[in-house]
Amino acid sequence: MASLRSADAELAPSVPHQGEARGPRLPCFTADALFQIASEAVSYPFIYSADDRIDLGRMLEPHYPDPADRLGSWARGFVRSNPTNTLALLADLNSGVRAWIAYQSRETEGTQTPIETLNRGWGSCRDLAVLLIEAARSLGFGARVVTGYLYNASADGFAASAIGAGTTHAWADIYLPGAGWIAYDPTNGTIGGRDLIRVAVTRDISQAVPVAGSFVGMPGDYLGLTVDVAVVSESPGHAVAGSRA
Repeated sequence: MASLRSADAELAPSVPHQGEARGPRLPCFTADALFQIASEAVSYPFIYSADDRIDLGRMLEPHYPDPADRLGSWARGFVRSNPTNTLALLADLNSGVRAWIAYQSRETEGTQTPIETLNRGWGSCRDLAVLLIEAARSLGFGARVVTGYLYNASADGFAASAIGAGTTHAWADIYLPGAGWIAYDPTNGTIGGRDLIRVAVTRDISQAVPVAGSFVGMPGDYLGLTVDVAVVSESPGHAVAGSRA
């Protein structure tokens, strides 16, 4: 007897330091030519319009407690000045997560809290994504979780350099007026969704579990599940995904 429930998700095609972030400054991603954000949001801090705030709703609010301001102070350490360039700030924050937190694949269920990830200094892709999302929210940005797959360039005969290529993956979307949702992958420190194949977007990582539930049966019953996913290019620069369960 099986009891299953689907997640409430929207379907869509180093050691940590205490206090202020003092990690190395990585080269900033110059995204102005790619992401044309509204003039009022070019400099941070800015205020979302009333309509944007209604649409973003709880995606503007931190979802994890931060009583000692551990995460907030860490995130504010990436704000170089007041005002500062919005795209540069988010690029630094994205690169900062990658520089401060060591990637470690983890097959166990669940996600670390942002504070746990900061304190441990390591995490899986979903842990890094949640850390970036909560850090962005603490700075006043609207952010959401994205799950899917990361294109494996080696499938097309190219060198694969991305962490987690060819497997399930998690990253962040951050909303900027004018540009809309921009993909940030803190695991690889990249910006933009060129090699990211999204399956679901959701407010909270717990909602991105595709199927959850329980199974009751005999000891000898089959309990396995196999899913094969192949990602190939239909034409240069365009990747598509196919799956077989």
